[in-house]
Amino acid sequence: MTHAHIVENPPSSGWDLHCHTVYSDGRQTPEDMVREACALGLHGVAITDHDTTAGWNDAAVSARRYGLHLVRGTEVTADASGVSVHMLAYQYDPHNQEISGLFARLRQARLERTKRMVELISKDYPISWADVLAQIREGDETTVGRPHIADALVAAGAYPDRSAAFDGAVGSRSPYYIPTPSPDAADVVRAVKHAGGVSVIAHAGDPSRNAVLLSDAQIGQLIDAGLDGLEVWHRGNPPEQRRRLLDIASRHDLLVTGGSDWHGQGGKPNRLGENLTDDDTVQQIVERGAIPLI
Repeated sequence: MTHAHIVENPPSSGWDLHCHTVYSDGRQTPEDMVREACALGLHGVAITDHDTTAGWNDAAVSARRYGLHLVRGTEVTADASGVSVHMLAYQYDPHNQEISGLFARLRQARLERTKRMVELISKDYPISWADVLAQIREGDETTVGRPHIADALVAAGAYPDRSAAFDGAVGSRSPYYIPTPSPDAADVVRAVKHAGGVSVIAHAGDPSRNAVLLSDAQIGQLIDAGLDGLEVWHRGNPPEQRRRLLDIASRHDLLVTGGSDWHGQGGKPNRLGENLTDDDTVQQIVERGAIPLI
């Protein structure tokens, strides 16, 4: 295995390796993502919708049409002793039964959890499950979650935008909140590895997501399970956490990535390309992965 190339400052050019589309909680299509990435002059982009590969084909078709390189990935919500861990899985074999089965179970669990939250919220707000379904762009192929509830609340006039809904009824501190059913993070790392993929912890130092962050020891356990990298360049990681994560990556020879966590217009304020991954790191992801770069 080639050694990780540690970049100690955010790359000024490169690849955005953390993007969501209408196939999960994004507001724009894979074609929109590719077109905008081209317009920004990015070297390439990754599609990382939650618990699904459903948008991969549309993204690949668009990438070939626009002449832009595409990394294929998925974001998975996992758990490490009560700490929520978002795992980015890149370039794995989508036909691998272990990982495709995992994603199918997670999508079903997310759907049931979302329905239960809507039942609670509908007692105090003018929305129904039908209103939430009306926000879904790609039918059964969409990974349904809290952002779709937020959009239904916005459509009902309860909040001005999705961010406000997340600050209110849909947020993790809301009385209506139900945690996401999550597999063990080490099991996710092993499943990604078994499928020939590359695993990276997303925004591991973001204090707005967890009251308690992953400890160095917990990250070490995931490294022992086969973790490949850490997403350091993300708007949620404050400077001191970036330094901590870079130190861990350097000591354990991990890949260091960056991504915007883009959700499109009306999704999150995150701008496509605001945080990037350098070319050498992407090359290593592709070399380690089971499927070719598009």
